[in-house]
Amino acid sequence: MKKHINDPKVSVVIPTYNRAKDLPRCFESLIAQDFQDFEVLICDDGSTDDTSAVVETYSHHLDIHYSYGDNFGGPARPRNRGITLARAPYIAFLDSDDWWKPEKLRLSLDALNAGADIVYHDLFVVTKSDQRLFLKKVTTRGLTRPVFDNLLTNGNCINNSSVVIKKVLLTSIGGISEDYDLIAVEDYDCWLRIAKLTDKFTRIPNALGYYWAGGGNISNLKRTIENVDAIVLRYLDNKCMRHNGGANWIHYSRGRACYLLCNWELAKKHLSNIGWLGTPLMVYIKSQWMLQLIRLAHENKS
Repeated sequence: MKKHINDPKVSVVIPTYNRAKDLPRCFESLIAQDFQDFEVLICDDGSTDDTSAVVETYSHHLDIHYSYGDNFGGPARPRNRGITLARAPYIAFLDSDDWWKPEKLRLSLDALNAGADIVYHDLFVVTKSDQRLFLKKVTTRGLTRPVFDNLLTNGNCINNSSVVIKKVLLTSIGGISEDYDLIAVEDYDCWLRIAKLTDKFTRIPNALGYYWAGGGNISNLKRTIENVDAIVLRYLDNKCMRHNGGANWIHYSRGRACYLLCNWELAKKHLSNIGWLGTPLMVYIKSQWMLQLIRLAHENKS
């Protein structure tokens, strides 16, 4: 008999594309949740593997619904499909190759019930399927008000697979942007638009999940530069972008990508624009370190 929750408190939206091998790990973490009043919406972006069969095997353990659509090429459209189908007042985003700790939903609901409109947290980074020691994290930061200014000035700090948010906020902004130039940063654009509606962003000071970095992710270095350019085009007129130091994260993202692509001159141009004032210490140190390596490389050539 398939599991069914009459009035779920949370809708877990999981976009997926050819992740049949990863989904069981994701589903097992949902079965292990110590808060069970939720539904699961699997929004398939045109998979050609055994995704639907894997989903069916878990229908007795989870209130799980499978929605298949033509391939869009990114998570925005399947996530929007999940938002539309969601029956619960809260939506939790989870990528199909990530997974959660058992207390994730319970602690998230506690924070939301205490007055938050959107909650998020750190995730442990996983690079191997048999990894047992988790030291590295995809770290977040607390956001000062106005949250919109903080996000735009300092860059995205919110991990998509950590977010639980009120559905009404997502419907109020018309869902997640499906513009192709935002693929891989559509979540950042979403948080910026949400921040125009509310400052009630709450960071939970725990790592409550795991981020898979073992391959197959959408992001790449050239796309990083394209994504930064897309955000700048949309928000360039905002005063935060023009404020001294306000674009340091933009210079760092472009500079680091160019550095890793061995485009030394362009990397130097961007990294040299990063001042210490208003820049997170580690970002400043890393930018100066890359500049020093570029100088040493040039000296060796000379």
